[in-house]
Amino acid sequence: MRSHLFISVLPFVALLLLAVPPTAAGEAASLPDSTAADRTSAAVTVYNVNLALVREVRSLRIDRGGVASLRFMDVPSSINPRTVSLKSLTAPGALSVLEQNYEYDLISPEKLLEKYVGQEVEVVEQAQDLTTRVSKATLLSVNGGPVYRIGDRIVLNQTGRVTLPSVPADLVARPTLVWTLRSDKPGTHEVEASYLTDGVNWSADYVVVVDADDRSSDLTGWVTVENRSGATFRDATLKLVAGDVRRVTPSAPVAYEAMRSELKAAAGAPQFAEESFFEYHLYTLDRPTTIRENETKQITLLEAPSVPLTKRLLLVGQPGWYRSRYGTIAKDEKVSVVLEFKNAREAGLGIPLPKGTIRVYKKDRSGAEQFVGEDAIGHTPKDETVKLKVGDAFDVVADRTQTDYRSLSPRQSESAFEIALRNRKDEDAVVTVREPVGGDWQVVQSSQTYKKLDAGTIEFVVTVPKGQEVKLTYRVRVTW
Repeated sequence: MRSHLFISVLPFVALLLLAVPPTAAGEAASLPDSTAADRTSAAVTVYNVNLALVREVRSLRIDRGGVASLRFMDVPSSINPRTVSLKSLTAPGALSVLEQNYEYDLISPEKLLEKYVGQEVEVVEQAQDLTTRVSKATLLSVNGGPVYRIGDRIVLNQTGRVTLPSVPADLVARPTLVWTLRSDKPGTHEVEASYLTDGVNWSADYVVVVDADDRSSDLTGWVTVENRSGATFRDATLKLVAGDVRRVTPSAPVAYEAMRSELKAAAGAPQFAEESFFEYHLYTLDRPTTIRENETKQITLLEAPSVPLTKRLLLVGQPGWYRSRYGTIAKDEKVSVVLEFKNAREAGLGIPLPKGTIRVYKKDRSGAEQFVGEDAIGHTPKDETVKLKVGDAFDVVADRTQTDYRSLSPRQSESAFEIALRNRKDEDAVVTVREPVGGDWQVVQSSQTYKKLDAGTIEFVVTVPKGQEVKLTYRVRVTW
């Protein structure tokens, strides 16, 4: 009895594959298939640009020397086939790839019907008395819906289902690499396939819990790995690359050299070993892990208790205010809350911190942790300072007024400013005021001590007693 493939042609098309004869896929059915079951090991290196480098080792049986074909299945649907390479680990010089094809024309009801346009199919209908009628039909078109010739009639919107004799040889159930190989050594080979695939990404997330005095914090780092590549990698060695890897279109393989250094600074029990890698940093998980398709996985990156912390109330101006007349610039201007800590060994860190989001919490009087803000950081080398803008102060505000402006020449002006800082808290507040100034400038007068941070920034540190207002006044002469 002949087996058939049934396709419903109702508005929602359903596919029922009852049986496919061994020869349905033509020559491909007789090829030795390699599947995930043949995989003996896998290593996945994930870049934070939605890219992964996969190396998988499979056991392959080659019964005779010469030229043979291999279907390499269970690869990611997001694979970049131009980056694939294959080599024998058992006999490196005895196996070579003559040709590679990437088959990704996947089976679907629409694809099956397209392949049978112009051919005879069977339409199966069920009458009200539950009897079945089978009609021979020629499929004329599938554009906008199937069109059939049944006898001398042209039929549209045919109800029932369509049976097809087989799956066309050029359709596959899942993406498959097909290699033509030349082998000089029959037997069992351990072969390594490597390739780049899109759809795998990783990011870092951090949790900072601030102490009661805002002077120390407990820092925990997490790695989040997302796999949308279309494949599962079981018991894989996981490596993460932190750094801005440049990609071009089309994608090309990435090759790097490594220089090793150990991660020993973080407290707790880190699961990742860190090493310098080209101009990036590489993090290797100390145990195998399974990265499932359509999975989000989180792994602890680091734990660092009691990291010294500095909280600043920061008010920042604009450089354009020094070249024109403005008058009142801002009322009730918000003062930012900034947390800073040093990524240093003596602070319990001293490791490269991958870019990510830092979320800050603080315990309330009952001891429950409450969210107080978050900020994103870039890749941060060791011994650099991490600065987090977590929000705006509620009880500290500022009024900014330009009290005088004089044009001294076509290329020189002098401006005077008053910044009124009000503190409605029950404790004194220290506000750092940073004013960016362009051109050549000189502070002519100031009511507070100031510091020239750099060629374009004045900094004032103003103490505002609780419940009071302090006015900062200063005059700047600018030449451009």
